[in-house]
Amino acid sequence: MKSILRVLLYSLAYSMFLFSCTGYTGEIKPEKVGMSSDSLAAAAEIVDGYVDEGKLSCISTLVIKDGKLVQRSVSGMADIEKEMPLDEGHIFRIYSMSKPITAAALMILYEEGKFQLDDALYDYIPEFEHSMVYLADTKPPVLIPQNRSMTIRHLLTHTAGFTYGWNPYNYVDSLYSAMQPPMWESSSIAHFAERISALPLKYQPGTTWEYSISLDICGYLVEVLSGMSLEEFLDTRLFTPLKMHDTGFWVPDSAHHRMTTIYQINYDDNSLEAIPMLTEDIKNPVGLFSGGGGLVSSIEDYARFAQMLVNGGILDGERVLKQSTVDMILSNQLPEGVIYNKDEGFGLGGLVDFNTGGYGWAGMASTFFMVYPDDKLVALCFTQFIPLEKYNFAWEFLSKVRGALL
Repeated sequence: MKSILRVLLYSLAYSMFLFSCTGYTGEIKPEKVGMSSDSLAAAAEIVDGYVDEGKLSCISTLVIKDGKLVQRSVSGMADIEKEMPLDEGHIFRIYSMSKPITAAALMILYEEGKFQLDDALYDYIPEFEHSMVYLADTKPPVLIPQNRSMTIRHLLTHTAGFTYGWNPYNYVDSLYSAMQPPMWESSSIAHFAERISALPLKYQPGTTWEYSISLDICGYLVEVLSGMSLEEFLDTRLFTPLKMHDTGFWVPDSAHHRMTTIYQINYDDNSLEAIPMLTEDIKNPVGLFSGGGGLVSSIEDYARFAQMLVNGGILDGERVLKQSTVDMILSNQLPEGVIYNKDEGFGLGGLVDFNTGGYGWAGMASTFFMVYPDDKLVALCFTQFIPLEKYNFAWEFLSKVRGALL
């Protein structure tokens, strides 16, 4: 009961602020747009429980239906040690939730005729023309040429043959992890791409889905095609028109007090332990603009991006993408025969749920979003906790939100 009351109080207290800064119109009872108030309160109660039990430091949730804010809750501490309560203005590291944003940015250039999805990547970044494929099943293993050139569609769907270097038992992964200096210490995204191009591919392009650095290569492609840095392009073509003022690759001094601390479990006593280095490294301008995982944002900012997708590319009268382009982003784009997950495909930069028509993605520090265009529904659930696989709170929340549809 305490959590439900807290949800209702927060929703009332923040409603006027949120409507002024997010562009969602009017305060409305959920039933007026076909959702259950009780079920939405129960959704907030579920995630609040993780905070009350000390499993998570904080939770911020936001649900929009038909362009109307129908649920908003914040609970817990943005910083436990400083006793700083979370509020609606706090900034989160969204990590891989950068990927849908980078995909949208690249598709702006697609609309301008700068490329086609099935163009070979080497047409624009020549370093990748002769990338070899490591064939591990032969004795001895061998390097062979690509039997089909990796394409931009492959990049956007994680089927280009790249990896992240997380598997210590795989040879190609080991090459990623052994790079010196480490690949994330490259001086720029151009330098990053150049270094990656010298490594073999893990798979033949278009044959296997594997989570990878490919959206970072997309970020470099944005720079090549636009003649602008990825930071400048995102700010000019997405963040400014969508009024996403808290989204970027670093946090200025004036906003440091609004940063949310990232936590992990201290298994000695099962307490939450801060990981300060993960926020310290974004307090100053960066040189490497990671389109795959470098952005910070607020939940309100990201809700504006998500609502733009649901609206078919437009928000508050500002069109950043065509409806047909958004349809491509939100639909399965995997090559024939490639599987992502049971009942799920992969669009451009995010998963596609075949059962609900939903599209979304998550970030390493446990930020989640899904949009359901057919239902005109947006749902976001943010905290700062690693690893994101530890708890199912976000999927429990999203399931309950879906269940609130009348």
